[in-house]
Amino acid sequence: MLAVLLACCGTALAAPVILVFGDSLSAAYGLPQGAGWVALLGERLKQRQANYTVANASISGETSAGGARQIEGALKRHRPAIVIVELGANDGLRGLPVARMKSNLAAIIRAAKRSHARVLLVGMLMPPNYGARYVRSFRQAFEELALEQRVPLVPFLLEGIADKREMYQIDNLHPVAEAQPQLLENVWRGLAPMLVK
Repeated sequence: MLAVLLACCGTALAAPVILVFGDSLSAAYGLPQGAGWVALLGERLKQRQANYTVANASISGETSAGGARQIEGALKRHRPAIVIVELGANDGLRGLPVARMKSNLAAIIRAAKRSHARVLLVGMLMPPNYGARYVRSFRQAFEELALEQRVPLVPFLLEGIADKREMYQIDNLHPVAEAQPQLLENVWRGLAPMLVK
């Protein structure tokens, strides 16, 4: 009987999960294990004795369409309390239609909400060589989604490092380990108000 009670209590006290659902920028592409901003988030939560665990379901090269296909499975596996959605960069780099990206991200957000998770949307910006119209509509898609879906928005994951070449790997796309604390700070500003004390 005691074993049953302990098992029940242990399950009840399991820390809620923060699921990071993103692409290579969250999958720590090209970095040592544990150096990415998602791993740093886990460390910060432990240091602050916040009762959360972090699950990283990010996949390098993932697009919003791929994320929309994968989200239901990820939600069932992890049963998160919070989902951080960091997708769209690969859509932009490939010049895919912004309206399609927005629709896919909306589907991901709605799926997370149906599973009773709260959502933090992480935005991305495109460089000016993609053309003023595309760059503007890409940025606005994240702003509109946050308003329409009533979720908080981190406007730009790479805020503070975007124009610093030394903060990128040789491909000039993926941030180096030294840049990861800044990415964490950018996400943390949106995430911290969502955490239950």
